[in-house]
Amino acid sequence: ATMVHAVTNLTIMPSSARGLKFWTSAWLPVVVAIALVAIESTPYFGADQTSGPLRHIWEWLFGPVTDRHWHIIHVLIRKCGHFSGFGLVGLTWLRAWRMILPAAPFLRIELLALAGCALIASADEYHQSFLPNRTPSPRDVLLDCIGALVVTYAAHWVLRLKAPGRLTKAI
Repeated sequence: ATMVHAVTNLTIMPSSARGLKFWTSAWLPVVVAIALVAIESTPYFGADQTSGPLRHIWEWLFGPVTDRHWHIIHVLIRKCGHFSGFGLVGLTWLRAWRMILPAAPFLRIELLALAGCALIASADEYHQSFLPNRTPSPRDVLLDCIGALVVTYAAHWVLRLKAPGRLTKAI
């Protein structure tokens, strides 16, 4: 049998050990994250659709706000959604690549995760260019990628603190 160069805890994992359960475990979270991005990229999640419900929640929590201030708050909430949402998407990509390439250096895995996020973010913005109430923006792609970078890098440091010997090939 051919051996895959996947080393986990000094054990070489044969390719036959990577069955459907392994691949599903690795990639299903990525597929779910991409599906959520696709759902949020519909006309139903445009700024014109989210403003009312989010303002209602904001005012319930913090009290009334002027229209001018609400516009700024709404933009910030939506941009924080880009950052944090793609941070989580980045974690799903990072997890999948770490499972597939457990012996690879962190930087290589993070770059693969960021490439996946950049691809999805670009496709998301391209898709929005066809929707009447959505505005595509390269800045949103950049914000998405920064969110993924920050969260995946933070995850790396948490893992280093939690299990220092496991990430010896860090950067």
